[in-house]
Amino acid sequence: MKRYEMNWVIGEEDQGRRMKDFLKDHEISKRTLTAVKFEGGELSVNGKREDARFRLTAGDCLRVVFPVEDSSILPEPLSLKVLYEDEDVLVVYKPAGMKTIPSTDQAGGTLANAIRFHYMATDVASTVHIVTRLDKDTSGIVLVAKHRHIHHLFSLSQKQGNVSREYEAIAHGVFTDAEGVIEAPIGRKETSIIERMVREDGRHAKTRYRVVKQFGAYAHLRLQLETGRTHQIRVHLSHIGHPLEGDDLYGGTLDRMKRQALHCSRLTFFHPVKQRELTLHCPLPQDMCRLVDQRL
Repeated sequence: MKRYEMNWVIGEEDQGRRMKDFLKDHEISKRTLTAVKFEGGELSVNGKREDARFRLTAGDCLRVVFPVEDSSILPEPLSLKVLYEDEDVLVVYKPAGMKTIPSTDQAGGTLANAIRFHYMATDVASTVHIVTRLDKDTSGIVLVAKHRHIHHLFSLSQKQGNVSREYEAIAHGVFTDAEGVIEAPIGRKETSIIERMVREDGRHAKTRYRVVKQFGAYAHLRLQLETGRTHQIRVHLSHIGHPLEGDDLYGGTLDRMKRQALHCSRLTFFHPVKQRELTLHCPLPQDMCRLVDQRL
């Protein structure tokens, strides 16, 4: 399988620098360099293998070939809708009812299994690195790094606020304000390993919302997360008395939907290699569209 690689042409500003210092500036860690050296990778300059202590010259073509990544995730020929793909990044659609990654009680049937099959078919020598994970019953856009180094770069990017998602939801109740901010700490509920709740000793969490349309006793919302806590939107909306339709874990009913009415519809991220911002959209799935169109 084709190994992941990165290439640079050395500029005048890096004349005489050691390769390892140049790569450190590009967020390639000492640990990663060790893996390249001992696990089947390659460092080369102008087509010749060199040591990380090699001093670079302006105009040199530096190439780093990363080792093949082992994976315990089983490839499965499941349907996979690709929204964007290049040599570094994969963006896909996850339907409601599908887990993002395998668990101890479910090794197959997940989005990650479908991605592994896609990698096998397209000669990508990597395991699955999910950057933006979704709950099983939440639909929408998922961002995936195609190599662990790219995943590392996205982790840095997320800390700088350069990865953002917009969600759409259908919530119970009449909203008196057209938009608002929910800022309340979230932690585990003591009696559950799954459920979260607002609690004083929880982690800081902040959600912005805007009412798209109020229809009867329901509201169509757009939401943005400023933090990424587990179940954040679900917990925050329940906390202010507006649980999601279909979310019986946090107080919603199952009258019109059998899963939480939550969908990740927009993803914006700064590409860590191409150095430009990309935005992708994904329309509401049919079950949520039907609910909105019913004008309840």
